[in-house]
Amino acid sequence: MIGDFERCYRAVQAKDARFDGWFYTAVTSTGIYCRPSCPAMTPRACNVRFYASAAAAQQAGFRACKRCRPDATPGSPEWNVRADVVARAMRLVADGIVDREGVPGLARRLGYSERQLERLLSSEVGAGPIALARAQRAQSARILIETTLLPMGEVAFASGFASVRQFNDTVREVFALSPTELRRRSKLIAATGRGPRSRRAGAGALLPVDGPTVTVRLRLPVREPFAPDGVFGHLVATSVPGCEEMRDGWYRRTLGLANGPGIVALRPAPDHVACAITLTDLRDLTSAVARCRRLLDLDADPVAVTERLGTDEVLAPIVNKSAGQRIPRTLDEAEMAVRVVIGQQISTAAAAQHAARLACALGTPIDDPDGTLAHVFPTPEQLLAGDPALFRMPERRKETIRALAEALAHDRIDLGPGADRDAARQQLSQIAGIGDWSVELIAMRALGDPDAFPVGDLGVRTAATALGMSSRPRRLLERANAWSPWRSYAVQYLWSTLDHPINHLTP
Repeated sequence: MIGDFERCYRAVQAKDARFDGWFYTAVTSTGIYCRPSCPAMTPRACNVRFYASAAAAQQAGFRACKRCRPDATPGSPEWNVRADVVARAMRLVADGIVDREGVPGLARRLGYSERQLERLLSSEVGAGPIALARAQRAQSARILIETTLLPMGEVAFASGFASVRQFNDTVREVFALSPTELRRRSKLIAATGRGPRSRRAGAGALLPVDGPTVTVRLRLPVREPFAPDGVFGHLVATSVPGCEEMRDGWYRRTLGLANGPGIVALRPAPDHVACAITLTDLRDLTSAVARCRRLLDLDADPVAVTERLGTDEVLAPIVNKSAGQRIPRTLDEAEMAVRVVIGQQISTAAAAQHAARLACALGTPIDDPDGTLAHVFPTPEQLLAGDPALFRMPERRKETIRALAEALAHDRIDLGPGADRDAARQQLSQIAGIGDWSVELIAMRALGDPDAFPVGDLGVRTAATALGMSSRPRRLLERANAWSPWRSYAVQYLWSTLDHPINHLTP
């Protein structure tokens, strides 16, 4: 899209929020870069440059607009849809891999040399992995500066900076304010409510930091239209007791992170998702935010989905009724794969109870003073170490779960943000007891493939029959070809027609 100047400029003239995150608008006369929907006066075309990432704009010497906060836009849908190495790299960078393992770790996971990776990313998005990670650290730092009372030194290291000096220089360069000025500005806005709406979206009461954990509250931006009931309803209806719960309108669940366990709480609103993340170690903030966005599929392109599915004579009425459906994904890809296998040929409720029993016996305990969460779902390593008697299910399924856990624990299958989707599908199908339904559901909910289609799913077949389509697998697959590359979203729309708990979100 960056190559089409006229199309980008028309989006800026229209202040079209649908393109926020797709590209960034830099203005040479002011030295500022903005999101396309920035409410400021539209700059003259001769003064405009377009960039594919905030990092590229920063690297070109532009600073972030204080009015529209371009660093807080939804992510580009392109990186979720595409399956090539650049998209896989962008998903891994968003997950914080460069901060944890450096550029060598990123290159190793993708099977490329550092030099090749630098060249590919610079060509596609205008910035290499170090610049991309730097832009992400700046955004993490801004969140901590504006929402906590942490000392600036702790904010620097929690955000992934190697030194306080590097932190200070980056914040000044990106935001044209020192860290102290950013915090003072956020206090003023929180106290007075003054300032543009987009700016207030990131501000709030500053949180003191006491005890072994810290809670960070923020808003997760979404690309509209957004229909949250489907994704939240699914997550709640399939929740594992002790690991997930719905409390006072918040979906809450535990998660394991690189430096310790945490708890996330999420509540939908029409134009954003309220988020509270309780962490053992603030260095996990970047990864936790990225996982929350993946869980709710917040970086999707609902307009593109609607344009394709809305032309289908059968799906059009459903799409028009509840446009903006998202795919219910996961915070932990290995957990999702195991839960899919547990749920083979049994009810949703029975699958949740089986999973809860394993979590209680093998998962990492966690303290939750605000609810009933008690455990993080067990890792593949913890499942392998568990007593086989805990797996109260048919012997064949028990063997399948152990074989899957062993493959995940020894990195023979990669389901993470940088996974090769085709390779993962092939590796999953080689495990005895994992059939096409499980492979496609894992591809849809763990790998985030927008074109997965579990044709054998009972809900899909039931909905297809009710809508006058054939439920025979071959015929249904042929019918679904017209929905490509958005068949995963077609599945979500089909599910939305069922009289099932996934469509009855209870506050």
